[in-house]
Amino acid sequence: MGFFKKVKQKINGMWYPQSITVGKPVTTDEVAKRLAIESTVSPADTFAVLKSLGSVLGSYMADGRTVKLDGVGTFYYTAVASGNGVDSPDKVTAKQITGVRVRFIPETSRSSNNQVTTRSLVDSNIFWEEWGGKSTTPSEGGGGGEGGGEAPDPAA
Repeated sequence: MGFFKKVKQKINGMWYPQSITVGKPVTTDEVAKRLAIESTVSPADTFAVLKSLGSVLGSYMADGRTVKLDGVGTFYYTAVASGNGVDSPDKVTAKQITGVRVRFIPETSRSSNNQVTTRSLVDSNIFWEEWGGKSTTPSEGGGGGEGGGEAPDPAA
């Protein structure tokens, strides 16, 4: 189940639903235990693989490669450049790069007419329910975009 709250946007004064997360983030250990239940691999082995996943992905991407994980999606780096750019291609250098970001594209399935039919990380049976908290505007701590703020765990 997904939760949303009502948020008034400053830019146009209109109200929109904004998704929120609840509770604490799921841990690597929890994911490992769940994967072990759904496979023939032990929780300890699954945990060890998950712990190594980040450095393995980073190593491949540092070599200029994208990483596509079946059932998950594709990870790749993008460079963050400083300043306003330069006026000719021969002046472009690596010194303009000030940072790097990891980008992610969820795996998708397409129909015969090339329309996206599913995304691997979006459950087709998701049910949205309004969070029991009060409505907020972004300036009141309501966040300002997708993935919003974290709300307390409703089960706690």
